[in-house]
Amino acid sequence: MIGRIETTLRRWRRRFSRSEWMARLLGLPTSKSPSSAPGLILIQIDGLAHPQLEKALTKGRMPFLKRLMDREHYHLEHLYPGIPTTTPAVQAELFYGVRQAVPAFSFMARDSQQLVRMYDPEVAARVEEKITARYRNPLLRGGSCYLSLFRAGAEHGEAHFCPADRGWGPALREAGPLKMLLMLITNAWSLVRTGALVVVEGALALVDCVRGVIQGQDLMRELMFVPTRVAVTILMRELCTIGVKIDIARGLPVIYVNLLGYDEQSHRRGPNSGFAHWTLKGIDDAIARIWRAAHRSDRRNYDVWIFSDHGQEQAQPYEERHGRTLGDALTEALADLPTEPRGYHSNGRRGMQLERARLFGSEWIQKMIPEDSPQYRGDEPRLALAALGPVAMLYNLELDSTPREQVARRIVEKAEVPLVLYRTDPSDPASPVHGWWYKGPVRLPEDGPQLLGSGHPFPMETIEDMAQLCRHTDAGDFMMFGWCAGREPMTFAMENGSHGGIGPNETHAFALMPADIPSPDPERGYWRPEELRSAARLFLRGARPAPAAPRTAPVKTLRVMTYNVHSCRGVDGKLSPQRIARIIARYHPDVVALQELDVKRQRSGGLDQAERIARLLAMDYHFHPALHMEEERYGDAILSRLPMRLVKKDILPGPPAGGTVSRFNPAAREPRGAVWVEVEYNGKPVQVLNTHLGLSKAERLRQVEALLGPEWLAHPECRGPRLLLGDFNALPGSIECKRLGSQLHDAQIKAPEHIPLGTFFSRMPKVRIDHIFVEPGLEVNRILVPRTELTRQASDHLPLIADLVVGGED
Repeated sequence: MIGRIETTLRRWRRRFSRSEWMARLLGLPTSKSPSSAPGLILIQIDGLAHPQLEKALTKGRMPFLKRLMDREHYHLEHLYPGIPTTTPAVQAELFYGVRQAVPAFSFMARDSQQLVRMYDPEVAARVEEKITARYRNPLLRGGSCYLSLFRAGAEHGEAHFCPADRGWGPALREAGPLKMLLMLITNAWSLVRTGALVVVEGALALVDCVRGVIQGQDLMRELMFVPTRVAVTILMRELCTIGVKIDIARGLPVIYVNLLGYDEQSHRRGPNSGFAHWTLKGIDDAIARIWRAAHRSDRRNYDVWIFSDHGQEQAQPYEERHGRTLGDALTEALADLPTEPRGYHSNGRRGMQLERARLFGSEWIQKMIPEDSPQYRGDEPRLALAALGPVAMLYNLELDSTPREQVARRIVEKAEVPLVLYRTDPSDPASPVHGWWYKGPVRLPEDGPQLLGSGHPFPMETIEDMAQLCRHTDAGDFMMFGWCAGREPMTFAMENGSHGGIGPNETHAFALMPADIPSPDPERGYWRPEELRSAARLFLRGARPAPAAPRTAPVKTLRVMTYNVHSCRGVDGKLSPQRIARIIARYHPDVVALQELDVKRQRSGGLDQAERIARLLAMDYHFHPALHMEEERYGDAILSRLPMRLVKKDILPGPPAGGTVSRFNPAAREPRGAVWVEVEYNGKPVQVLNTHLGLSKAERLRQVEALLGPEWLAHPECRGPRLLLGDFNALPGSIECKRLGSQLHDAQIKAPEHIPLGTFFSRMPKVRIDHIFVEPGLEVNRILVPRTELTRQASDHLPLIADLVVGGED
């Protein structure tokens, strides 16, 4: 009854949803998949390093992410983005599984001899065309993306603020005045909210502008940054959040959004700055709104994964440190070469701070942010310098007989660049990678540990990627890095925060993942973007990536769970054994007792729910059908990853003869049963019984007496620790529970410093009718009753978990 009420309320809320109305008014298509189909939302926080996230969590700047970790069973994990540490490289690996799709954000395309930047639409499209020519399975097929450099399989019109697409622009232009008016009315609160945030952020931007001028920054540059800061940190974030919520209402299978504000502020003032961390509050709020919308969706079972593409280093601009541009320094350092390096063309000196505003596509922004220098479009090789962030690349330098080692040494010693790498034979992609740093010559991979120092989070991976980067088709002849061990970070652009190179912070990203999504290699302890892609593809196919690693638990502790799964139909009306399996997987139980499972029943799609859940969890199982009607069965099961043998399964006594049975509640006439297995734990047999008792007191008393009798708990084979789990439909103070308590102990009462918690109804768990009764000699170490958004939706009961101290063979 309560579940039907909630389903009705959800249906009415959907009818008045602003996102639903926006989708209808714009004529956007909706998903035709069943509501139980999996959906995935990938939220990227651009530029936020793992250490900076930990700092923000400690200082309370991201309370919702902290709540996900504390209450929703999310785990904070490390992510290595690869080299270069740039958004396009990470997105290509995430969307297509291609490492090092580009050598940097700004580089020379060898085939055209053009200096390019990845925010140019034709450049991003050209790179993606090359990728799709070889890799034809993009991650976002059928979905949408926001602030992505690549469409990654999203249809035209589903890539928003993307260089290669126009998003909903045509749909908005085609909407009539009446539709536009209705959209404004339905989103009035969002407009007011956005307007207020724009005012606040504008005031902060002006304060930041004044502070920058006082500190000696260029006045015009500071004034240009004010509107772009507001546009990127507020308008883009709010528009993307609204768009993602609309796509959730439409039921798209996969949605990617890149939240930019922190990265933008970090480039300007540095990743440690108060202004950069201020933006994290707004990002945290946007994630909260997306997460809530995802878990209220009626069209899909959405999961939300949160990660960053890279970090940033607090860096000093080269020009500020040395009083000249890198180009001028290189000209002087290499002046005595046979062909003096003059007349090179370059780009990237301005940095990333103003580039993202181009994603709005407006002509006034294009005029306000002019190009650094004219683009060379000749076919003949010409000396060129691509310098953006902490990596600079020098192309087409004519050497004649000058050794490459000598050139690298001059750049380090005369231009004061910390590290220079090069291929010994430019014509051979597999040739060794050598270089020079302030201590002398180096070779990769042999000298890599010295270059990175002892404090680098991913030394071996970074060394390998450094060598591969030098071999990239579009990499420079000489690769210059603004950081190496023993030197303070430096950037070749006018910015205070930088990324793209090999620094310990820029290579240290994070992934905030649900606990049932296991790390690709727990011993290694970090993700790569291509591994996120593999996990996402498996999730979207309705499969778990792999059996999760066992929980870390004290020695001789057995974790048991009892869970009434309500035929895997949640209070939101969705039928999903996968969701039940995910909940179980998050808590890594050794033994699971499930009640109300359907097997081959028409009402649940003819699925064998016991087999399906056991297969998803890589567990063995024994099922007992209390109700058997032709091919349809309904009953209880025990699942375990431990050695297990079935001892008995049978029907329990029904109501006493002459008792009254409700005509209005079919469950009152259901036969009830029990299943008994023996599991082996630490070499000792443990007897586990699972049951689901009837609805009337008289019936339950007969069933309790049977369970305590010689056919079950008092049976000669029921030796060793005994556990009785299940849905007893009886309160702790009832006669039935008191009768059981005469021989077994209630785990929730026995647990130290634990206040017993209700398990029914899942939305308002005030009633305690699910129990774990244990042998008097067993010690209850811990009790869990997970009250997460997922457990409150997946069934009308909450799971009950107990950690039990069980002795070994001794």
